[in-house]
Amino acid sequence: MKQSTKLFLDILMGAVIPILILNYLTRPLGAPVAYVLAAMVPVTWVFLDLFFITRRFNFITSYTGLSAVVSGILAFWFVDGFWYAIKDSSGFILSVLVFGITVLIGRPILQFFLTQALNPDTPEKEQSLRRLLAESTVFRALVTGSLLVIVSNAACGIANFWLNYTMVLARFGTEEFNMQVAQVNAITRVALLLPSMVALGFAFWLVYKAMFKALPKEEGKSQIESDIWDLIRLREMQRQ
Repeated sequence: MKQSTKLFLDILMGAVIPILILNYLTRPLGAPVAYVLAAMVPVTWVFLDLFFITRRFNFITSYTGLSAVVSGILAFWFVDGFWYAIKDSSGFILSVLVFGITVLIGRPILQFFLTQALNPDTPEKEQSLRRLLAESTVFRALVTGSLLVIVSNAACGIANFWLNYTMVLARFGTEEFNMQVAQVNAITRVALLLPSMVALGFAFWLVYKAMFKALPKEEGKSQIESDIWDLIRLREMQRQ
């Protein structure tokens, strides 16, 4: 599946369809049923992606699956007011906790995302990549990138909490509650996705920049022209 198609489906299933359900099915289905249905659509989409589209279980999909499980469980926590604002911000809270804990224990989660993206397909490549990521400059970039993602998700979480706390004022189980949730979702599901994606992209850029500074150049080529695994192999040869 093309990345553009995947992004379109993510937005459709994660934002557009849930908002349409809240707006148009609340009255015929009843507010509680419509709310649960809207909440379960993005969760179901994540699992469909994992089991039938991506069909690859790795660190990234495991992290995504964990977020989906948490969202699915919380969908049946019927609260409003302050606790609903906390509940709707749970994705950001989970991200801050996971990224923060991995930084504190000295294993920044970005290194696992990066390893998955580079896909070392032999034990030798995996060991070479591990040594590269352990370089002081690269490790600092991993920590800095992780902190950037933490700050971004914390800021988005605060914004998400504030919007829900100030706009979703009705009692749970009422038609008005579902309409207010739909109004907030129309703002947050896209507007708060963008800064999170930008922060993650910039974090990866910082790490790749540090990696290439630690890698040699092939004779007659710029680093951009070289395959990164060729540079890693050349680095290992020079270290012997």
